[in-house]
Amino acid sequence: MADRTTSSITIDADRSRVMTVVADFPAYPEWAGQVKSAEVLSTNGAGRPQTVRFVLDAGVISDTYTLGYEWIDDESVSWQVVESGTMVRELKGSYTFADRGSATEVTYELAVDLKVPMIGMIKRKAEKVIVDTALKGLKKRVEGR
Repeated sequence: MADRTTSSITIDADRSRVMTVVADFPAYPEWAGQVKSAEVLSTNGAGRPQTVRFVLDAGVISDTYTLGYEWIDDESVSWQVVESGTMVRELKGSYTFADRGSATEVTYELAVDLKVPMIGMIKRKAEKVIVDTALKGLKKRVEGR
């Protein structure tokens, strides 16, 4: 697996509110710029999404794939590919949530491994764009509610 791209942002909301937005996958196209669609295929015993099919268009990385999710209360959620697409071989990531008074610090980690050769610098830049866009979009979505 490739190196991970990591970034954090502070959102003016409690963890539960942030987690509610993170778990609302069908709404991702409204705030996560590269996600064109997200369909929940199954849920876990707590009713949270367990497998989700994505259509992604992040410029150099465009694909359809399915991710499997593991939720740890309102502390973190991690995911990995359970059905790869034509470009994405592996995609592992996580959101972790830490209380900061009345706000929540959200840390996003992402590692992508592609089936097609790509210069490492270009791949890392694409990962960074995905992470930064997701965090800024999440902040805007949560704080705008």
